[in-house]
Amino acid sequence: MKKTDAVAALAALAQDNRLDVFRLLVQAGPAGLPAGQVAQKLKLAPNTLTFHFDRLRDAGLVTVRRDGRSMIYATRFATMNALVQFLTENCCQGSLTGRAEECAPVAACAPVGAPPAPAPRTRKREGVA
Repeated sequence: MKKTDAVAALAALAQDNRLDVFRLLVQAGPAGLPAGQVAQKLKLAPNTLTFHFDRLRDAGLVTVRRDGRSMIYATRFATMNALVQFLTENCCQGSLTGRAEECAPVAACAPVGAPPAPAPRTRKREGVA
């Protein structure tokens, strides 16, 4: 993930309603949820919700598809996992303990029924066995 993409994703999530929407969609998994159901669960007005969905879509965090008259929104798990990896890729590399495994990120999120996420890349530190 590029730094500009990470900034866009973090900016989109840096608002309480959008963060609630995103977390609800993560819970829903790859099937996603109809916009009306999201509005009802979070008690948000449809026009307000549309604005929040647009910000999340622009940041690449959610997708939308039409199903009849409903708009179904779903998390882009690849983008979410790329953001977490971007934020943690240099975790503890400057640690004085030399034990980077203590602060390694958790495994990537894979929704139930989805193929497993690829293993994160690791970098060997010079001078460390």
